[in-house]
Amino acid sequence: MKKSESAIQQEIYIWFFNNYCLKLDNPKCCMFSVPNEMIGTMSGVLKSEGFKESLIKRIVNAVFRKFKNTGFLPGISDLIVLFPNKAMFFEVKTSVGSQSPKQKEFQRTVELLGFEYHLVRSLEDFKKIIQKHLFN
Repeated sequence: MKKSESAIQQEIYIWFFNNYCLKLDNPKCCMFSVPNEMIGTMSGVLKSEGFKESLIKRIVNAVFRKFKNTGFLPGISDLIVLFPNKAMFFEVKTSVGSQSPKQKEFQRTVELLGFEYHLVRSLEDFKKIIQKHLFN
């Protein structure tokens, strides 16, 4: 069975946290996610609860405006990893998933600022990048 982006991201987070973010890790790294699927998820929940489409649209638009006005950035990567003096950005996709135009724009911005941006499709892809960074 093909894994969802969410399942892949969860595997990545758990593996990284357990290997590089614990109190005794030296250096202790940091990883966090950006809840960029939250608005779509909220829409699906409201629909499954029987809300009318017109009300769902009004609620979703109001929430989106609120988040946008506080710094929500469409296209931002799914995961951000902080190492000492370095940040890396990771977009998680399934084996057939592709970046949206906003995600490609965010990638260009990040890379022009001198940061690493990676598209990963599995925990194994992610591990290779992290281990290369840590052991080279």
